[in-house]
Amino acid sequence: MKDYSLAAASATLTLEFEQSIVRGAIALVASGVSSRVVCAGLHFAGQLLELARSEAAPAGVAVTPIWSLDDRPSGLEVSRVANA
Repeated sequence: MKDYSLAAASATLTLEFEQSIVRGAIALVASGVSSRVVCAGLHFAGQLLELARSEAAPAGVAVTPIWSLDDRPSGLEVSRVANA
């Protein structure tokens, strides 16, 4: 049981950390500091995609998955929406 709770805690921390990375990327692009940010090597890119898109859309920012060879998202690209 102890190993399971340690693994769950580790996964939760990783998810929260990756979420903060993506939120930071959205903020950079939304503020105009960068036109594009790539968040690569994310363990939870697939789980973060819809949340990131919903947070990015009001700011005129797009979030696109970066696909790995095994057809899973392994990163997210954050960029300005063309018409924004």
